[in-house]
Amino acid sequence: MTFYEILVFIHIISAILGMGPGFIMIYVVTKSSTMPELRHAYFIRNRLHIFVMVGGTLLLVTGIWMGLLHPYLFSQGWYVVSLILFIIALGFGPGVLSPRSKPIKALLKETEGEEIPDSYFTLSKKLFFYERMENTIFLIIIVLMILKPF
Repeated sequence: MTFYEILVFIHIISAILGMGPGFIMIYVVTKSSTMPELRHAYFIRNRLHIFVMVGGTLLLVTGIWMGLLHPYLFSQGWYVVSLILFIIALGFGPGVLSPRSKPIKALLKETEGEEIPDSYFTLSKKLFFYERMENTIFLIIIVLMILKPF
């Protein structure tokens, strides 16, 4: 196995490790019907996010490394577009998702009792909209990586 093939292997495992949990993070919290369940669901979601961060970092590092080993990749449209989309999706975390998740985290800490406040549903709907956009970007990247259409 060549070094490049090892990078491809790590890249694919990283995609599974990082993107897989990312695609289910919304679903994990949508079935909660009480505040204790919701807090627990967000606890699980935060644990899954560790996989997303590690996998995402490895994806970026191995993807760029493969490009440096085979510079012709930088002339391939699918590679360049995938890289640009990945960087955009990476910016979603601190730029879009974090500001929308902070009020939810505060609500989870401050809310007492069993009932989930209506404000949570408004806040989560906005957050999940952008998470779905990010997931769509990742699906586009996966399709580009598989098909290499241009």
